[in-house]
Amino acid sequence: MCTELPPPRSPSTTAGGDRETGGSVSRRTAVLAAAGLATSAGLAVSGVLPAAATSPGGSRSKRHGRLDLTYTLGEDFPAYAAGEEAIRRPGTTIPADGYYQQRWEIFEHIGTHVDAPAHFNPGGRYVSELTADELMVPAVVIDIARRAATDPDAAVTVADLRDHERRHGRIDDGAAVLMYSGWGAKVADPDAYRGIDASGVLHFPGFSADACDWLIRRRRIRALGVDTLSIDPGNSATFDVHTILNGAERYGIENLANLRGLPAQGGEITVGVIPFKQGSGGPAKVLATW
Repeated sequence: MCTELPPPRSPSTTAGGDRETGGSVSRRTAVLAAAGLATSAGLAVSGVLPAAATSPGGSRSKRHGRLDLTYTLGEDFPAYAAGEEAIRRPGTTIPADGYYQQRWEIFEHIGTHVDAPAHFNPGGRYVSELTADELMVPAVVIDIARRAATDPDAAVTVADLRDHERRHGRIDDGAAVLMYSGWGAKVADPDAYRGIDASGVLHFPGFSADACDWLIRRRRIRALGVDTLSIDPGNSATFDVHTILNGAERYGIENLANLRGLPAQGGEITVGVIPFKQGSGGPAKVLATW
């Protein structure tokens, strides 16, 4: 059964929960707040998107593989901006309180996480407004690892998407399209994972704006995902992919693990994101089947 995406809220509704504490992330949000709707106004796609593939009887087809695409979140996990790492403190203990828990202080965009439309779209939906049909979707993996090994600024292009379709078949409408760059090999070294240079510029792979536009217009995707810190390449100063994707009421998934083990075509993912109140996103457990 097909499901229509909910419309965005009125632009007069402000998005809460986005990063407001300074640093490079808050500056990028300020830049995009002015340009976001103008850049993406022509890119929002109307119409009905299909739900995840089902068998003729209406239930999901039998799956043969399962994979966890989620990193364990700890205080050592690299953050997009230095100083935004998670903070973990003792909470209660079984000897003292009868039960165990920890106390965490996090930004919504840390670890394996979702960027909801509200992240870069002032009128966009919050993370709690994403639907099951959007969060349980076909998955397609675009492999640019060979190019990324020699070019840290590599980006998924329309040519990469067309080459993928020649090799593996058409990208499903309503899919999550995931970039595999091999960047996860660097995750234990925050500086290497961020790819920071002497000038403070980040360098890691992402999607190109043209590829994002093409996937929304031609394949009506539901989401983009990456095995890096951002769906935009690290050296982006304008965050066009975030602006286009969120402006079209789609969401992103960042810091995905283990994408090398997921088939190029034919998989599905379930994105179990924390539905923060007025959340611009949140940490997520992402599970794949095929």
